[in-house]
Amino acid sequence: MIKLTDRPVIVTGGENVQSPESFLSSAEGQQSALNLADLRSFRDNTIAYQILRAHNRSSRPGKLEIVFDSIASHDITYVGIVQSAIASGLDRFPIPYVLTNCHNSLCAVGGTINEDDHVFGLSAARKFGGIYVPANLAVIHQFEREMMSGCGRMILGSDSHTRYGALGTMAIGEGGPELVKQLLSTTYDIDEPEVVLVYLCGKPGHGVGPQDVALALIGAVFSSGFVKNRVLEFVGPGLPSLSIDFRNGIDVMTTETTCLSSVWATDERVREYFGTHGRIDAYRELAPGPVSYYDRMIEVDLSSIEPMAALPFHPSNVVSIRSLNENPGDILRAVERESETLFGAGNGLRLTEKVVNGKIQIDQGVIAGCAGGMFENICVAADILDTGDVGDGFFNLSVYPSSLPVYAALAKNQTVYRLQSGGVATKSAFCGPCFGAGDIGADNSLSVRHTTRNFPNRDGSKPDQGQATGVALMDARSIAATAANGGILTSAAEIDYPDRDYPYEFEATIYRKRVYNGFSRPIAEEPLRMGPNITQWPKVAPLSENIIVILAAAIHDAVTTTDELIPSGETSSYRSNPLKLAEFTLSRRVPSYVGDAKRIAELEKIRRSGRYSELERSPELANLRDAEIDWTRTSIGSGVFARKPGDGSAREQAASSQRVLGGNANIAYEYATKRYRSNCINWGLIPFTIAPTQRFDLCPGDILVVDNVREKIEADDTDFLARVYRSGGTEEITMTVGCLTEDEKEILLAGNLMNYYAKRLANRA
Repeated sequence: MIKLTDRPVIVTGGENVQSPESFLSSAEGQQSALNLADLRSFRDNTIAYQILRAHNRSSRPGKLEIVFDSIASHDITYVGIVQSAIASGLDRFPIPYVLTNCHNSLCAVGGTINEDDHVFGLSAARKFGGIYVPANLAVIHQFEREMMSGCGRMILGSDSHTRYGALGTMAIGEGGPELVKQLLSTTYDIDEPEVVLVYLCGKPGHGVGPQDVALALIGAVFSSGFVKNRVLEFVGPGLPSLSIDFRNGIDVMTTETTCLSSVWATDERVREYFGTHGRIDAYRELAPGPVSYYDRMIEVDLSSIEPMAALPFHPSNVVSIRSLNENPGDILRAVERESETLFGAGNGLRLTEKVVNGKIQIDQGVIAGCAGGMFENICVAADILDTGDVGDGFFNLSVYPSSLPVYAALAKNQTVYRLQSGGVATKSAFCGPCFGAGDIGADNSLSVRHTTRNFPNRDGSKPDQGQATGVALMDARSIAATAANGGILTSAAEIDYPDRDYPYEFEATIYRKRVYNGFSRPIAEEPLRMGPNITQWPKVAPLSENIIVILAAAIHDAVTTTDELIPSGETSSYRSNPLKLAEFTLSRRVPSYVGDAKRIAELEKIRRSGRYSELERSPELANLRDAEIDWTRTSIGSGVFARKPGDGSAREQAASSQRVLGGNANIAYEYATKRYRSNCINWGLIPFTIAPTQRFDLCPGDILVVDNVREKIEADDTDFLARVYRSGGTEEITMTVGCLTEDEKEILLAGNLMNYYAKRLANRA
C-alpha cells in the first residue's frame, strides 16, 4: 500500500525514479561527471526548491529567509497578531493579509466577545489595508484555495492546516508571531529543509476518498517522524487520476504527518480549477527539473488503499474499516485502555458497548471544514445516502459546506435538497466541529467525522467533569455509507453507488459583494473597534542572568498536543484576552497547573520587590535552603516538562498562556513540531531539551537552577548545566537549546517578541 525509502532518490524526466548510484552509472550520469555529494545540488530542481529559492532573501549556505506572497488568519488569532504588530510599529499591511471568521462564528461564549473580535477584524482591515471575509462565508483554507492560491506562490497562515500544495502553492502554518514578522517586513528564517518525494501510482478504488489516502499516509509515517519538518512533493503517474478536490483533501491532512509544507506537480486539472474561479493567470505548470534530488521517498499505490478510520485519540491511530468490523471487540478495547490512561480509571470510554450483534453502532456523523466540506465530497455523500436511510434513532448527521460558493453550487445542483430531504442537517461554513466549538457528542459517544483531528477531548468534552467522548476520522464516503445504514459502521466500498464526475460552477459574486478587499488602500484615520474582552499582553521582563525553573507540570506521555496544553472549544472565545485564556492552561491534562504556576509567579513578584528573606522561608523553595542564590540576578519562573510537546495546532497560545502565568521554560526530549518550538521562543519560553539517554525522571515541584543563561545565549553556547533540587537531594543534568538564529537569540534575551520589536522601534526612533 505505502512503501518508505529512507535514502535519497533521483527523479529524471519528472517521473523516472532511480537510486543515486544507478543514475551515476547511467549514460546520463556519466556524461555529467558528478559524484554522490554533487547530486545534492539537484535538490534545487525539485518543485519545492524552485519555489523556495524564488522567495529567499538569504545568501548564507543552508539558511533560508523567506518572504511570503500573502498571509492569512482566522478569528481566533488575528486580534493578537494585529495588536502585536501595532505595538511594534505597524502602519499598514505590506502584503495581502486575509482575516477570516470561521472559528468563533458560532461559539457563543461570553456574550458579545466573538462578534466584538469580528468587528475589530473589519476595522483593522480597513485601517491597515487588509482583506476581510465575514462570518459563515468560508472556512479559512477554502477561501485561500479559491481566491489566494497560485502556482509558485507561498502563503503563511496562523493555522496549522495551511496547506495549498495541490494548487502549486507552498503554504506553511505557524504561530501568530511569525505572521507579525511578515507584517513588519522581516523574514521567516529556517534551515534548508529536506524534500520527500511522494510518488503516486494507480487509481483509487470504489468507495475510497481523499481522507482514506491521507490517513493511510499519516499512519505510515507519523510515529517514526519520517517526514518531520520536511517538505512533501507529490508527483507520479497516479496524479492525473485525482480530481482537485481529491488532491486538496489529501494535501490538507499532510499537516498531521508533521511535515513543514507540501507541493504537488500541476497539470490541466489545476489550470481548469483556476479558470473556473476566474483566476487563470494564477496557473503555471510546475514539475521537477530534468534531474531532481530527493532526500527520501514515499511510494503510494492508490489502487491498494481501502476505506480507513483513525480511531481515538490521534489521526495516526489508523485501521481499515474492514479490519475494525472484523474484530471490533479487541480493537475498541485497546482504545478503552488508552482512554483510561488519559482520563483515569472509571472515567474512560466504554466503546465495546457500541458493539451490538457484532456490528459497531455509531452515534454521530459530521462532514465539515477544510478537509471534509468540499463540493465533491458532499455530492458523492448524497449519492451514497440515496441508497439508504439515516433513520430516527440516536444517530445524526451534519454537513457543513466549506464556503458559501460551494453551498450555492450544491443548492443549484439539488444536492442540498437531497441531503435535507433525507434528514441531514446542512449548515453554514464553520470550523467548529474540528476543534470543539460545535457538534459535541453525548458522554461516551462515538462520532465519525471527516475533519482534520481527533485528539483527546478536542471535540469539546470535559474529562475533569467526567465526560468522555471519542472521535474517529473517516472519509465522507464511508460516513455517508454509515448514515445510510442507520448508523451502523459501514465502508463505502460495500455500497453500490455511481462513480461519476460532478461539474462545479463557482459563484464569484458572493465574494465580490461581501468580502472587504482593502489591500493597498489603507484608511489611516479609521478607528480600531475594541470590545471589552480585547486586552493587551501583560508586561514581561527581559531574560535575567540566571533562572530558576520550578516544574508546575511533568507529562510523560509519548506526545503532548497543543490541545492538551491549551484546550480548544469554548476557550477559543478568550484568545483576545490573555489573562482569561491563561486560566484554561493544561486544565484538561494537569488541573493543578494553573494554581501552581500562579504560586510560583508570586515568588518572582516577591523577588522583584527585594524581599529575599521572605523567599528563603517560602515552602515552595524549601529544597533550595542550602543553595547559594544571588537573588538580584536570578529570576523565578514555572516550567513544563513533556517528552514531546506541541503536536497539532499552530496556536501560539499553547506557549503564550504559560508565559502569562509566569512560565520561563519548556523542557522536552524533543519538540513535536518546529512551529511549537518557535512559539516558545517568540513568547520568551526557553525551549530546553534533554537527551532521553539521561533517563532523568523530572517531577512537579523539582527546582532547576540554571546559571549564566543570558551569557550563554549571547555567546551561542547551546549547552546548559542545571542543578536539580528535590526532596531526595541534588542532581545535575545537561540541557541544550539547539541552534538559535540571531533574531531568536535577541527575542529570548528581550523576554518575548513584542519586547524585541519595541526595543527595535525605540532604537529606530
